Amino acid sequence: MIDLYYAPTPNGWKITIMLEECSMPYKVIPVNLGKGDQFKPDFLKISPNNRMPVIVDNSLSDPISVFESGAILMYLAEKSGRFFGEDERERVRVLEWLFWQIGGLGPMAGQVSHFVNYAPNFPGDHSYSEKRYKNEYDRLLGVMNNVLESREYLAGNYSIADMASFPWVTAYKRYEVDLDSFSNVRRWFDDIKNRPAVRRGIDVGKEARSFGKKQTKESLDMMFNQTSSSIKKSAEEQKE
Repeated sequence: MIDLYYAPTPNGWKITIMLEECSMPYKVIPVNLGKGDQFKPDFLKISPNNRMPVIVDNSLSDPISVFESGAILMYLAEKSGRFFGEDERERVRVLEWLFWQIGGLGPMAGQVSHFVNYAPNFPGDHSYSEKRYKNEYDRLLGVMNNVLESREYLAGNYSIADMASFPWVTAYKRYEVDLDSFSNVRRWFDDIKNRPAVRRGIDVGKEARSFGKKQTKESLDMMFNQTSSSIKKSAEEQKE
């Protein structure tokens, strides 16, 4: 059994999609980010970066924990023997596009999400920042569109690279993107969206989604105003 420490965000969806695709049994342990569950000492023992998702594989005699969504996807792909490429060349492509998502599409889309969904809760003019990240998100969709001109999926066959990227495209309407202007991404997106395992994965914990709605000052501070001092305090509490 896999314990999945989870919140219904794109990074969380990556893992529920993979677990559903592999038909692996798992138990969801909710992480309430607005209430600070990610700073609890027991959580920090398995996620020192105070971020979810995290898994604990209890099927082993000595359970192993894995944090960071990309590392989790690689672990599950190796464990299941699925969605990691059929030969060495394709495996390299999977890794390239997985790291492209982790280093590019995810962070840029995350910043768009912040300035669209959360920045209005803070004073000041955020228009430059919002435009900057929307432009970069648009560029990255263009990169995807070019590659998908000659491939059905990012690395050739359906893989963890697609599972990692798909959740960061789902919010295109809120980001004011005309996905139809990226015809290859549109085709790819619709294909993945209609996979039964993907639909099940995206639905996990859907009742807890908020996207910036009804956030208190305390929850906003918990999610966005953390510094090295916060990390030091959490580490000290963990020692107690």
